[in-house]
Amino acid sequence: MTENVENLMLEHLKRFQATLERIESRLDELTVRQGDTHAAVLGLRRDQLNDAEVTAHLQVQLDTVRSRLDRIERRLELTN
Repeated sequence: MTENVENLMLEHLKRFQATLERIESRLDELTVRQGDTHAAVLGLRRDQLNDAEVTAHLQVQLDTVRSRLDRIERRLELTN
């Protein structure tokens, strides 16, 4: 009887160990995926910053062109 109980306990412990190994494996996989997601989000933020920088640069250029056009119109007396 004692041997049966020991065998039963051993079988349960083996199942728990197998389950724990599956959980640890899945956790490792999810940790890697979370790291990949984090890297992707950082990449998107970097892209947004680059886009904002380009937009600001284009705005400065547009302001310069607008200023030059205003001066040309004044010199040619084209303003209303």
